[in-house]
Amino acid sequence: MMDISFISAILVVVVAFLAGMEGILDQFQFHQPIVACTLIGLVTGNLTAGVILGGTLQFVALGWANIGAAVAPDAALASVAAAIILIKGGDTSQQAIAVAQGLAIPLAVAGLFLTMLVRTASVGLVHGADAAAERGDFAALERYHLIALSLQGLRIAVPAAFLLAIPSESVKAALELMPEWLSGGMQVGGGMVVAVGFAMVINMMATREVWPFFALGFALAAVNDLTLIALGAIGVALAFIYLNLSKKGGNAGGNAGSHDPIGDILEDY
Repeated sequence: MMDISFISAILVVVVAFLAGMEGILDQFQFHQPIVACTLIGLVTGNLTAGVILGGTLQFVALGWANIGAAVAPDAALASVAAAIILIKGGDTSQQAIAVAQGLAIPLAVAGLFLTMLVRTASVGLVHGADAAAERGDFAALERYHLIALSLQGLRIAVPAAFLLAIPSESVKAALELMPEWLSGGMQVGGGMVVAVGFAMVINMMATREVWPFFALGFALAAVNDLTLIALGAIGVALAFIYLNLSKKGGNAGGNAGSHDPIGDILEDY
C-alpha cells in the first residue's frame, strides 16, 4: 500500500497546478503526460512507474488537438489523476499501469468539462480586463490575467487534492472491485490508442532523412546493455552529427530539397 506523505502531497498539488496552467499556456509543457506523470512519480518516490505511465499516455495524447472551437480532451487532468490513482493503488505493475491508462480517457473528458466551466467563468474576467485596458490600468489588467490563469491551475489542483485525500485503502479496494472484463478491456483499448500514437509519430517522421535514424533506434533498442541515458546520448550525438554534416554541404551544398514539401516550406520560412 502506498501512503503519500504530506510533503509529497503538497508537491503533487503544485505539479497539478502547473499542469493546469500549462494546459492553456503551452510554454513549459507541464501538462504533457510524459512530464506530469514523471514529476508526480518523482515526488512520490515512484519514478519508474511515473515514467512508464507518462510515456504510454503521451502516445495517446498525440492525437489530442484543438480544432477550431472544438477543445481537445484535457491531458493535464488525465495525466495527474491517472498517476495519483496508480500510486495510491499500491500496485505499479504493468497491468496496473494499463488500468490507469484506461482510466485516463474518461478523466480527460471530465477535464474537458472542467475547462469549459473555467472558460465560461473567465468571460467576466475578460470584460474586466477590457475595461482596465480602456482606462489604462495595466496593474488591474495583469491581475485579471493572473486570476484567469490561476483558475485554470486550480481546475487540476483541486481534483488532485481530493484524490490525495481519499485513503489508499479505498482506492485499492475500488480498483480490486473492477471486474476482469473491464480491466482487460481497458488494457486492450489503451493498447490500440497507443498504436495510433505510434502510427502518428511514424507518419510525421516518414522522410528520407529521418528513416535511417528510425532504423538505428530499433537496432540500438535491442541492445540490453545500453541504458535509457546511453540511448538518449546516442540520439543527441547522431542529431548533432547530422546537423553538422548538413551545414558543411552534406546535402548537395544545401541547394537540394528534402523531397518533403512541408520540410522545404519550413526550411524556406
